[in-house]
Amino acid sequence: MNNSLISLNELPVGSFGKVKRLIADGIARRRMLDLGLIDDTTVESLRKSPAGDPIAYEIRGAVIALRSEEASKILVESIKK
Repeated sequence: MNNSLISLNELPVGSFGKVKRLIADGIARRRMLDLGLIDDTTVESLRKSPAGDPIAYEIRGAVIALRSEEASKILVESIKK
């Protein structure tokens, strides 16, 4: 098991990560939790927009686009799937 955490926006396209920690506070944290970004949730990085921001992620069966600023506050552990 790899114990090093990376921010979600650093997860390469086509890779999977498990949510381990949220750095956000207040409304931003609440939104992330409402999207299903809780401990051990598996997230797949699907694709980047042509400009590189936002990035589309699959979270619990839904495709969600997050800007790098938001995704940088979600720490994940890269996993093989």
